[in-house]
Amino acid sequence: MTGSSLLDSHLTNLAAALLPYRRHEELLARWGGTLARRLVAGGRLLVAGNGGSAAEAQHLTAELVGKLHDDRQPLSAIALHAETSALTAIGNDYGYDEVYARQVRAHGRPGDILLLLSTSGASRNLLHAARAGHRQHLTTWALTGPAPNALADICHDVLAVDSVDSQVVQELHLVTSHLLCEYVEAALPAALGAPADRARHGVPTGHTRSTPVRTGVEVVLEDGTGPQVQA
Repeated sequence: MTGSSLLDSHLTNLAAALLPYRRHEELLARWGGTLARRLVAGGRLLVAGNGGSAAEAQHLTAELVGKLHDDRQPLSAIALHAETSALTAIGNDYGYDEVYARQVRAHGRPGDILLLLSTSGASRNLLHAARAGHRQHLTTWALTGPAPNALADICHDVLAVDSVDSQVVQELHLVTSHLLCEYVEAALPAALGAPADRARHGVPTGHTRSTPVRTGVEVVLEDGTGPQVQA
């Protein structure tokens, strides 16, 4: 009886979160298209989280560097927690709040995307990373639990899972990782065709990352996927 009631309770919580999760379809498609264009243009995805969220971040990068379904070019995606020597050195020398922010400052380039995973949206090291991302002119996205929360408030875009059960939030973050990869792979043919389209219009081509054009307090990317608000 106890096992059955635990199962029923968990599945009830999961089912309750599934219906509101469906509203994120447009966001996921937009993220997938943006990510495909940025990665094909020479940019990279930086991902970070803590605990179970770190494991899910690494799952996502593995699917992008490897493949989800069909064979394709590898895509640049880095799980910041997976570099254990850098992580522990930074934590020892600068404190745990800086373990991701310092790596963002080291690896992040204008036009890259920083994706931060947190069930609470309150992890201080992820908040520091988001602020570092803004200073480096990265696009910042967050996967969190219910919004509003601190991380959602300071990132450019957020997919917030509407559940107070952290297990359900993490389970739907994993679903999000798989769907994001699906949308990226669906958008790749169009993204790969973009350089040829530019050549036909007399614009120089090449494997280059998007470059930011600063306008006031915003950075607008030439691929049209900005603006990037400065912190």
